[in-house]
Amino acid sequence: STDSTLEILKSAQKKFDNLRIINIEQNKGKAHAFNIGIAFARGEYILSNDADTLPETNALKKYMHYFLNSTDLNTAAVTANMDVQNRTTLLGKSQTVEFSSIVGIIKRTQTAVNNSMYAYSGANTMYRKKFLVDVGGFRQNRITEDISIAWDHQKFGVIPKFAPEILFHMNVPEKLGELYKQRKRWAQGGIEVWLTYFNEYRCHPIKHKFQMSMFLDSTLAIVWSFFYIFSSIFFLLSIVYFSLLGDFNTVWTAFIMSFIFLFFEMCGGLLQLITALLLDNQGVKMKYLLFAPLYMLLFWIVNPLTIVTRFIPAVRTLTGKKSGVWKSPERKKINLR
Repeated sequence: STDSTLEILKSAQKKFDNLRIINIEQNKGKAHAFNIGIAFARGEYILSNDADTLPETNALKKYMHYFLNSTDLNTAAVTANMDVQNRTTLLGKSQTVEFSSIVGIIKRTQTAVNNSMYAYSGANTMYRKKFLVDVGGFRQNRITEDISIAWDHQKFGVIPKFAPEILFHMNVPEKLGELYKQRKRWAQGGIEVWLTYFNEYRCHPIKHKFQMSMFLDSTLAIVWSFFYIFSSIFFLLSIVYFSLLGDFNTVWTAFIMSFIFLFFEMCGGLLQLITALLLDNQGVKMKYLLFAPLYMLLFWIVNPLTIVTRFIPAVRTLTGKKSGVWKSPERKKINLR
């Protein structure tokens, strides 16, 4: 940490005898710090909790319900329900819709259909320590340890679970530049694990049949992102070309067709978001549906753009030319009411 965290912990240590402090002087990445913490930890379960994230007060008890039954022996990790704390800006409100969509539909579907999960939540997830050790810990040369460990667990054959009733309150980016940096990191992390397992899943689809849905989903997302960006560039160049020729009928027709496609896309996205908001926390976030257009128009452009722009850096990371170290973004202090 570059702030006064160490001094605060030393002060707290005087009050709590069982508080152990492990200070890593050189930043070698989040995964590196996790692995050191796991090595020192004596317990059977590891809770990952980011500095800008606050779980609800009884989260630990709720987590343990997913591990203690005899049918849960193969449970590797339980990830909780993300709740956006800072909802004062348009970006904050739109991310409330986005996270409800992700946790309300995608994670529920992944865990229910195939006992899989594309990514755990790095901000708040409880792990069974044994399965972290069995897969060699968190990969230190990956920029997103939560995506990487989820794929490693899938290959190992253990089960992730999603706990929608466990809430944790997280601080999200409130500026467009911060949001873009965050999504670049997420995109690169997803590409890294996809490239890591590409040949294995491609050559042995039957062996990995239970993980193929996750792999195919990631493959289609990457292919679609490249198609979307390059087709958009081609569309804009065509508009300029036909405008210079004075063929405004073609330009007008192209705009009409694009708006028709956009309308149907927005309708499909709206149905998904309404379903997700109804499922998430008994529909209490339904009022944020008003900010769905911003989410669908902005985030659906940012996400494919980051995948395309971070593909080469992901390849460089896998070839050892870049590391998995990244700088934490600035966040405002969370004040739970």
